[in-house]
Amino acid sequence: MGIGDPPATPDTPAAVDVFVSYTAADEAWALWVAAVLEAEGRRVAIEAWDAPAGTNLIVWISQQMARAARTVAICSQAYFTFHWRTTQEWTGALASNTLIPLRVEECALPPVLASIAYRDLHHVDEPTARRRLLEALGLAAPTRVSSGFPGGAAPAPAAAAFPGQPPRGAAGIPARRIRVGMPPRVADHFQHRPAVDDLAHAVDGAGTAVACQVLAGMGGVGKTQLAAHHAHQMWQSGAVDVLVWVVAASREQIQTVYARAAADLTGTDPTDPTAAEALLGWLADTEKRWLIVLDDVADPADLRGLWPPDRPNGRVLVTTRRKDAALTGPGRHRVDVDLFTSEEASAYLTAILAVHERDDDPAQIDRLAADLGYLPLALSQAAAYLVDQDLDCATYRDLLADRAQPLADLAPDDSGLPDDQQATVAAAWSLSIDRADQLRPAGLARPMLELAAALEPNGVPEAVLTSPPALEYLTAHRTPGSPPDRDARPVDTRDARSALRALHRLSLLDHVSANPHQAVRIHQLIQRAVREQLPPDRQHTLARAAGDALLAAWPEVERDTDLAQALRANTTTLAAHSGDALWQPGLHPALFVAGNSLGNAGLVAAAVAFFEHLNTAADHHLGPDDPDTLIIRGNLAFWQRAGGDPAGASRAFEVLLDDYLRLLGPDHPDTLITRHNLALSRGEAGDPAGAVEAFEQLLTDRLRVLGPDHPSTLATRHNLAFWRGKAGDGAGAASAFEELLADYLRLLGPDHPDTLKTRHNLAFWRAEAEDPAVAASDFEKLLTDQLRVLGPDHPDALASRSYLADWQAVAGDPAGAAAETEALLTDRLRVLGPDHPDTLTTREHLAFWRGEAGDGAGAASSYRELLTEQLRLLGPDHPDTLTVRGRLAFWRGAAGDRAGAASAFEELLDDQLRLLGPDHPDTLTTWDQLAFWQREADPDAIADFEEVLTDRLRLLGPDHPDTLRSLSQLAALQGWAGDQAGAARAADDFEELLDSYLRVLGPDHPDTLATRDYLAYWREQAGGSRRNQAADGASGDLQQPQSPRGDHHPDPGQEHAGDREPDPPTS
Repeated sequence: MGIGDPPATPDTPAAVDVFVSYTAADEAWALWVAAVLEAEGRRVAIEAWDAPAGTNLIVWISQQMARAARTVAICSQAYFTFHWRTTQEWTGALASNTLIPLRVEECALPPVLASIAYRDLHHVDEPTARRRLLEALGLAAPTRVSSGFPGGAAPAPAAAAFPGQPPRGAAGIPARRIRVGMPPRVADHFQHRPAVDDLAHAVDGAGTAVACQVLAGMGGVGKTQLAAHHAHQMWQSGAVDVLVWVVAASREQIQTVYARAAADLTGTDPTDPTAAEALLGWLADTEKRWLIVLDDVADPADLRGLWPPDRPNGRVLVTTRRKDAALTGPGRHRVDVDLFTSEEASAYLTAILAVHERDDDPAQIDRLAADLGYLPLALSQAAAYLVDQDLDCATYRDLLADRAQPLADLAPDDSGLPDDQQATVAAAWSLSIDRADQLRPAGLARPMLELAAALEPNGVPEAVLTSPPALEYLTAHRTPGSPPDRDARPVDTRDARSALRALHRLSLLDHVSANPHQAVRIHQLIQRAVREQLPPDRQHTLARAAGDALLAAWPEVERDTDLAQALRANTTTLAAHSGDALWQPGLHPALFVAGNSLGNAGLVAAAVAFFEHLNTAADHHLGPDDPDTLIIRGNLAFWQRAGGDPAGASRAFEVLLDDYLRLLGPDHPDTLITRHNLALSRGEAGDPAGAVEAFEQLLTDRLRVLGPDHPSTLATRHNLAFWRGKAGDGAGAASAFEELLADYLRLLGPDHPDTLKTRHNLAFWRAEAEDPAVAASDFEKLLTDQLRVLGPDHPDALASRSYLADWQAVAGDPAGAAAETEALLTDRLRVLGPDHPDTLTTREHLAFWRGEAGDGAGAASSYRELLTEQLRLLGPDHPDTLTVRGRLAFWRGAAGDRAGAASAFEELLDDQLRLLGPDHPDTLTTWDQLAFWQREADPDAIADFEEVLTDRLRLLGPDHPDTLRSLSQLAALQGWAGDQAGAARAADDFEELLDSYLRVLGPDHPDTLATRDYLAYWREQAGGSRRNQAADGASGDLQQPQSPRGDHHPDPGQEHAGDREPDPPTS
């Protein structure tokens, strides 16, 4: 019968009395237990003796448990680490109430075994262990004893050695494997990670591998788990004879465990002060294979004089949050332990939830893993909380997103922490922060961490954290108790950088100075834990200080696109978790700068969306009539206009103007600024004459209110001159800019940016009325001064280079213009990046001049690539996108696809009619192009040109350049469509046109000179010359669209409220 059980029935024969369940590390104990029981006459099944070679162990174990009256479990930490064997054994034994746990080392039993009585066999002598074993199995008294205590000189071959007291051989070398200290059990659902393989490779090479591996990383990434997994693997596989696990939180703890190990290995008295040295000496001399694990080293100084020796038969594994140079060096290699990958994190959560019969949405699991930043500690505690509270992932994510919910409330309480964890996520980094704050410069690590916690986790520019506002925050909030002589001294840049390094050394953040725009990275949960520890007033102070630091680091001219992008990302993050701190008192100017930075970078749609969101928030925080709310509305309308919706911007500015008139009156600077921008939007919406009228009225009021020399008055004169030129009065524009330049020279001097900008516009409008060579000379002189005053990478200097290239082409050298534009493109890509509007414009010019130089197919290909980028960046309805569509259509026709060109212009015309209306100049130009290419594809298309001409005569008058251009094209088409009589009519038309050009533009204007050429040509055709050859030569001039000079045009003086400060500048 089974021991202590009723007799077995015929249906359940007990083939054996006891089945011994164990793991390989405890085989010596299992053999000793089996030997004692068999010596008592009990039938025992044990894997080491009874499992046939090649058998399926899982099947065999199941069979033995079914046959055994009792199952004895040899319990140790290693036994509970590997559940692949034990789960089935526990389930079967518990079901029949036959499991007897015997602990052979100090270890915690899993909850499923917590209600089962157990016996301890460790740390007692053999007679006591034997008595406890027999009592546990219900034997009142042993009937026989062991054949002999195996501690004698020559134990009987059949007897098993008692593992509780290791016998010693010569020179104090243990005769069996020794383990000192208890590695933690491997966590449920341990994830295999690259660091596991790194550690495995470290033991390869038979002494050639690096003997010491230092696992470094922030708290919670799983360093201890990796070390425990490695230690268990080494022990289970028999790869080491001695394993010492040290909890290395202090030097005293290290010395204590070393002394225990010395006692077990050498017999040294553990209270001997030299016991630690005795261990190190033994490790240096022994031939045994050993592994020393120093877990959670808090201070490199704690290991001074206690590093294990570098031996080919020994390995050292260190885990630490520190990244000090003292922890690495010859023979010691640092392995940076990072977060889970997204795949590892999702697999980990999925496995844990599946154990609890949970079937959560995989997409929600993925998102929860991302919300927790793939931090292993956070993932395990979140999973436990989900199960304990019976929540699904989506609900937990909502709680996590609620900033009113403290992080500590979203984790289990201390008694429910999984995997024997000692602290919640919210408290995981407190000790590291304290230690960092003690490093030099003392007291600065904590406030520096607070600043980093307010900003973007994926990269904070170092310039932000070392800016004057950041230094002021560090000085004001230095942790009390730092050295008094340093408390009184203001913090400088060197101190701030040293504080960053202290935090880096404790793995609280990563500081990489080689990438200055994203020099500081920090985990999002560390950020949240730090912020939640601050009282509300301190959080408010922190948010305003972080905003000030961003503003101080923001350059006036954004030449570095990476820096600008990083600053915008940090502003967005700061705003997301600052509550109303950036709204009181007043909207922080960093938000204005961030929104305008988006637009200046070419991300105009994003700028519009930014200010739309800001406007909604302003209504809530400030009210609709607050000055900052009005400025936000002005910025929103400004970027609507820049985004290709000048008509919508005009409507927005009209409503805003009504509010300014109601709240501030007609003469307030903000009212006048709004009138300025409204006039500008009207001009860009296709009403240049209306813009001229509005600027004339504004100029009258600004002269009255501000005087003639005020910058805003001068800006109004600038715009008035600009729109005169756009309305067709190029000579008047040039004259007005010449007068304005004289005033700028008198008031500001020759090198002021506004003076240089006025010279730029004067050169442009002179070029429209004079010889291109004169324009090129003006731009060359201007560029020389711009390079001297502004530098080669300033946007204005780059713009002048673009104009020079254009006028070089107009003067007859399109190939040279293409080469200059290609060089300019290289510089704009470097300075501005590929997505900046000026970079896109340069690509457009390069494509155009390549076509003009004879490569029509190449031009079409370049325009096609550019159109793809503009659709991505600007959308289909942006004016620049529409312009490029027209250019692409033109060069398709020039390359021979005339029907394709006509079809493309027809589609473009439909969109322009929808977006711009029938009277917009661009719509009329497309009518011209459509009529021409329809004529090329179908000679009977002259009627379309006549319709366009009628509209232009009605809207623009007979002397407008666009009207004259339409007359020129219609005259040429009529000549091409007819015989010598048609050519004669064309000659007559061109003769009338020449009179108009002479009267409107003067004798030396390029269009006047071209008209002379056309007149001579058609007179020759009327006289019977070779019609077809001449027509081919003329068609290229008549069919080309307006040159890229029209895309630059002169720079209107825009007034942009709220760019750097919440109060609008008076410009």
